[in-house]
Amino acid sequence: MHKFKTIWWLLPALLLVLGGVGWRFWRNPATQDRWLWRWERLSVYVQGIVDPVRPPPTPLPQPGIAITRHPTTLETQSPPAPTPLSPTPTPTALVLPPAVSLPAPRWERQDINNCGPAALAMFLRYYGWEGDQFDISALVKPQRDDRNVNVDELAYYVRTRAGWLNVEYRVGGDLILLKRFLAAGIPVMIEESFYFESPFYPNDDLWAAHYNLLTGYDDTTETFTSQNSYYGANLSHSYADLQKEWQVFNYLYLLVFPAEKAQTVREILGEDWEVAVNRQKALELAQRETQTDPESAFAWFNLGTNLVYFERYPEAALAYDQARQLGLPQRMYRYQFGPFLAYFHTSRIDDLMAIVEYALKRTPNSEEALLWRGWAHYRKGEIQKAIADFRSALEQNPNYPDAQYALNFVLNNP
Repeated sequence: MHKFKTIWWLLPALLLVLGGVGWRFWRNPATQDRWLWRWERLSVYVQGIVDPVRPPPTPLPQPGIAITRHPTTLETQSPPAPTPLSPTPTPTALVLPPAVSLPAPRWERQDINNCGPAALAMFLRYYGWEGDQFDISALVKPQRDDRNVNVDELAYYVRTRAGWLNVEYRVGGDLILLKRFLAAGIPVMIEESFYFESPFYPNDDLWAAHYNLLTGYDDTTETFTSQNSYYGANLSHSYADLQKEWQVFNYLYLLVFPAEKAQTVREILGEDWEVAVNRQKALELAQRETQTDPESAFAWFNLGTNLVYFERYPEAALAYDQARQLGLPQRMYRYQFGPFLAYFHTSRIDDLMAIVEYALKRTPNSEEALLWRGWAHYRKGEIQKAIADFRSALEQNPNYPDAQYALNFVLNNP
């Protein structure tokens, strides 16, 4: 009897000790890296069983299109036709070497959903920067489970936290352009397709987005050298695969370079130095690709995205319609948001609501989808729901200026 009483009194102390050990074990960063990722996959898989994943919704029948406008901050980001202060430089003739291999920066394995900050950290490290991906993600994605970082957020980090370096990004790139930068001693960061090795949920199409840093090429093997934050350092990436996987993101490329390389960058870019000219050329490229491969959903999607830049919303909406009819990946609206603008500005609110709701099923914490669901609610006169969505977007990313603008706009214009 006394033995049982002793055990009974010792039990709370034992639980406290085990709890303390367990807490210290869980607080260990290595433990979190291992188990948080598994927990996320398990919870997403269970959700996929309870609510099976279906293909993205196709366009709703449209009796007509009404063109409307709304003063969002996103709308003001597209600059007017450029008025250059000096003549646009003409690309200099350059005989490319058959191979280039730039010094590889110290490789860094990405944290959960952190390929953008990890790739940018390696890029900055090429120029002697001493930080890591977490310095970057603390600003651009304060929530660790934020699954997307936009290129403008990465550029913002460089401008505000590494101002001794210049940063530019453009679209409509090609393989020769990538080689020219590498031959000039400038790595290039691109956004491309990525495929998971195993499903996150039943019927997972495995598709996602990924930022990749290129540091060399070899014409003999027809490969680029990449510093891939997911797979490893100094990996080979075939020209053909890169071309195909890069198309999905409008051939986007980001450049970081010191001041002494600024003139070189301008000369290589040529006309593409002017952002509006670059977008016009990307628009024409997308138009050609829809003609040469009319069954390519990504060509039509790129066409819509470039039309959105020029605020040609009715045409953009029709291009996105075609892309949606042909079929898009399940996570497309996690990374690209042009359709949200196109449908909003053509008063196709039901289509907007359909795709943002789908996006939030795939990515419940997407601040971009929450923002545009809020604008959809606003257009339908559901002001309190709009305010709730804008606030939710800010909870997910307190540094999201579009959500703060939206909230202020609605509160100040009841």
